Amino acid sequence: MRMGLEQAGWEVVWANDIDQAKMGMYCGHFRGDNAHFHLGDVHAVVPHEIPPVALATASFPCNDLSLAGARRGLAGQQSGAFWGFIDAIRGMGRRRPLLLMLENVVGFLTSHDGNDFRDACLALNELGYAVDAFIVDAVRFVPQSRQRLFLIGKREKRKAEGVGETLTFYESQCRPAALADFILWHPEIRWAMRDLPGITGTSAKLQDIVEEVPVNSPYWWSRQRAEYLLGQMSEKHRAIAEKMIGHRKVSYGTVFRRVRRGRSMAELRTDGIAGCLRTPRGGSGRQILFVAGKGRYAVRLLTPRECARLMGAGDFRITTSLNQALFGFGDAVCVPVIRWIAENYLTPAWKELHAKESTKERYAAAI
Repeated sequence: MRMGLEQAGWEVVWANDIDQAKMGMYCGHFRGDNAHFHLGDVHAVVPHEIPPVALATASFPCNDLSLAGARRGLAGQQSGAFWGFIDAIRGMGRRRPLLLMLENVVGFLTSHDGNDFRDACLALNELGYAVDAFIVDAVRFVPQSRQRLFLIGKREKRKAEGVGETLTFYESQCRPAALADFILWHPEIRWAMRDLPGITGTSAKLQDIVEEVPVNSPYWWSRQRAEYLLGQMSEKHRAIAEKMIGHRKVSYGTVFRRVRRGRSMAELRTDGIAGCLRTPRGGSGRQILFVAGKGRYAVRLLTPRECARLMGAGDFRITTSLNQALFGFGDAVCVPVIRWIAENYLTPAWKELHAKESTKERYAAAI
């Protein structure tokens, strides 16, 4: 988040997370700049300690919005961190920032039949923010499939916008049908929609981010372990892998292990795009690189540097362990996505809101 905002000309002055390992990873990159990092539970944040800012952002855990978290939603212990953020903003009183931005998985939109997302929008309304929402897939910037939902709050007084006459009225590249329908079906929410330009997309492929790892590196799996992975593939995926192995050119794919019908299966992706990076928990969620060609194949996990590149943060200083690096990048936001949002939404929106606030101040002074 910080890297993307800074690339768009914003300055980050305060940060918070509950995880000390994440703080270590953050300070390992932003060296000598840990004075503004507040380590602790967001529910315990003291609002007056947050400096005056133009923008406040938050990415809260998605665990409770997924099947893995039994879809407890915003009432869950982890995703409920959203309410800690709301309390912190409320506690800022008249110092509340002009802009808010929240980020989460697209499942947030449908969690509890959409009621969690509705509650979040209304919570921002109650704080004086009109809202907007859109979805951006990182694959338009980097070779990683990573859809994320962004909820924007703009501190302004305005009536709810009217809805269109057709169900495609708000539909666009960044507002697919499901989100456009949600907007239309919830006129009780105070919306403040903003047009967004289309994103052309990138030509970058998986092979462009692969790090050169020596053949004798412990990163590479043993022959026995690699053969076991091949044996976990379905007939269809095994045939694709064999075709890659027999090809005269070396090609790359990624593999995720998934449980299908009670069995652990290895699913191979070969379209030049990595699957969504995840936080590895209990041995799961680790993305595997499958390299094959000229009658041979090799297998290893993606390296931390490759994960950094997939997040558009190729120059990130990695000072933590392998597991922590994989966890940190899997839990992060894609840098060029944030830069694009800042340049095409946050900066122009702030300029408009700031101009309105300045006008109000001038009128108040004149009175």
